[in-house]
Amino acid sequence: MGKRGSRSQSQLLGSLTKKQKKHLRDFGEEHPFYDRVSRKEAKPQTCQLSESSDTSSSESEAESEPEQVSGYHRLLATLKNTEMNLEDGDSDISEEEDMAAESTDMQSSVASPADPEGKDGHGPPGTSEESPEEFTDAKHESLFSLETNFLEEESGGDSSPKASQDPFVQHVNTKLKEKEIQAVATNPKTTHQLKWPILGQVVFSSKFQKLETFKPPKDIDLKSVHLQKPLESTWIKTNSQFLSGPQKSNSPFTPLQKELFLIMNSYRDLFYPERTALKNGEEIRHVYCLHVINHILKANAQVLGNNSRRRSQKLGVGDDDDFRDQGLTRPKVLIVVPFREAALRVVQLFISLLEGDSKKKIIVSNKKRFNGEYGSNPEERPPNLKRPEDYEAVFVGNIDDHFRIGVAILQRSIRLYAPFYSSDILIASPLGLRTIIGGEGEKKRDFDFLSSIELLIIDQADIYLMQNWEHVLHLMNHMNLLPLDSHGVDFSRVRMWSLNNWSKYYRQTLLFGALQDAQINSVFNKYCVNVQGQVAVRNVPMTGSISQVLVQLPHVFQRMEVESLASVIDARFNFFVNKILPQYRDAVMSHTLIYVPSYFDFVRLRNYFKKEELNFAHICEYTQKSGVSRARHFFLQGEKQFLLLTERFHFYKRYTIKGIRNLIFYELPTYPHFYSEVCNMLRATSRGEEAAWTCTVLYSKYDAQRLAAVVGVERAAQMLQSKKNVHLFITGER
Repeated sequence: MGKRGSRSQSQLLGSLTKKQKKHLRDFGEEHPFYDRVSRKEAKPQTCQLSESSDTSSSESEAESEPEQVSGYHRLLATLKNTEMNLEDGDSDISEEEDMAAESTDMQSSVASPADPEGKDGHGPPGTSEESPEEFTDAKHESLFSLETNFLEEESGGDSSPKASQDPFVQHVNTKLKEKEIQAVATNPKTTHQLKWPILGQVVFSSKFQKLETFKPPKDIDLKSVHLQKPLESTWIKTNSQFLSGPQKSNSPFTPLQKELFLIMNSYRDLFYPERTALKNGEEIRHVYCLHVINHILKANAQVLGNNSRRRSQKLGVGDDDDFRDQGLTRPKVLIVVPFREAALRVVQLFISLLEGDSKKKIIVSNKKRFNGEYGSNPEERPPNLKRPEDYEAVFVGNIDDHFRIGVAILQRSIRLYAPFYSSDILIASPLGLRTIIGGEGEKKRDFDFLSSIELLIIDQADIYLMQNWEHVLHLMNHMNLLPLDSHGVDFSRVRMWSLNNWSKYYRQTLLFGALQDAQINSVFNKYCVNVQGQVAVRNVPMTGSISQVLVQLPHVFQRMEVESLASVIDARFNFFVNKILPQYRDAVMSHTLIYVPSYFDFVRLRNYFKKEELNFAHICEYTQKSGVSRARHFFLQGEKQFLLLTERFHFYKRYTIKGIRNLIFYELPTYPHFYSEVCNMLRATSRGEEAAWTCTVLYSKYDAQRLAAVVGVERAAQMLQSKKNVHLFITGER
């Protein structure tokens, strides 16, 4: 027995048969019949010893007494905690491979660096960019592991008497049937519209049979929304900057936050298209960060609580269905933000929500590195740069748009730069995710970490229209797919709806933007199929941005007749070339600026102008600074009759183009306030030609949302019903 007990676990399992393992598990020792005796064909005679065999053997003999019991019991405990693969008919090879993998993991956690993600701290294993120095954070791996930790007594869990009323517990325990899933594809969407005090027109919708609606109560307290500890105490201090006067004592939320959080806490999908950086951006960020931390603390508390219960009860086979509390991979929340500055603020809010005014500081690993990579230096910004207020609010801090970072939260500790498969929260930009997910045919690509996302937040969605909307669509197409690898998951703990590939019906999506846009609406309608239903805010603009035009200018809205949505692009180009451009070819109509929202339309027009040998200059987001200066100078001096300008250039630069006398909107702007901004550029070089200024706008029946944002909903309805061109005259400053 002494010799058998001194063997390593891998050696024992490698030499035992299925019967021997069963006997070892039942009786605690090997059968005497299988005691090792010297044989000619014995494997020990043919194995090759290492050069350090003498040293290792002497050390093992010296330490044989203390290691005899501990090693033996470790092996016995390992066999007892398995899924009883021997009785299920699993092969010995799979069990040996599992033990070898555990042995390798134990060695790598001590002697080798962290997974390749640690190289830059951004991507999952095997997908990050190479860097000269590897980032190693192995010491925090066990500290933030859900498998090896247990719930602390003071932290509480979802086992309280009120757990059945908790929206989180109700949501994850919702049971769907196969018939309901199959009917989703054919069921018509049922909708119901309500008017809320702050949000306005709220549309509830669902493709499932039951559609439940509700109205916000007048007053709510923190206990009624089931916040996990310590959020009840930390939220009030974190949110104090938005509370003032009697409101601070009556409610812990602002009126807007209260209505938004009630929807979030019901685990319905939400689309809020009135989030602006100047007005309510930070207010909304605070409330969705509260929802994220609340969700993560509850989910992890459930896992840790079940770990404690399993350890205390020593469960056997057949009791695992009561402890299905996780997905196929650990990441539960994905927050998509456009810039590093937004990621910095989100993490700072996480720390504030977990720390509050407590004297005991929480553990935040790798905080210094995070502040260095995601922070910004105020001295880098030119002091004389003057831009509109909304521009300053959007492009503040570090505006790098290629990043991704994993965050692990365990009770009152935060681990930044956690490997993706050891993270609870992923914060990334669309470009940062796109480089990980890859495309068809690429060897190095990974999207398994998206398989079990329970909460998806897409903040500032309108900015992605200016970056690359294809990245957002690519991300949505890879959400909640079955993973290609197990990633060490314990399948006995995985929820059944996750195993059934129904995760997308349990994923909550929160979509925030600054405008109603057809592409954003399409993502919400196509990819959001939450079983709890969807909620969209659908307020119509009564007054358009044309009211902000400060110059006397006639506006001519030219309507195009289009047969279908697919033919809009070609119809607009032909209409412009045949009907609009001939009116401006005359030298009298010089200084004509053509505002083009789409880059593809810009390229098409540029190629046509070159082919027709028109006198023009062009500026886009890819034009070098010297090219921009030359084009602006030639246009101002009249050496170039036309100037093609892309919307993305205006979004990122906000230059004032001087010398404009004639203005053509090839398509209505994505942002309605861009219409008034561009029109007001005419007064930059006013030389008495105000009477000759013109403004022409092309639109079709498919531009209803953008048209309403510019001219107002009532006037837009009249223009869409009438097939005649509309002439509007703005009298000037008010």
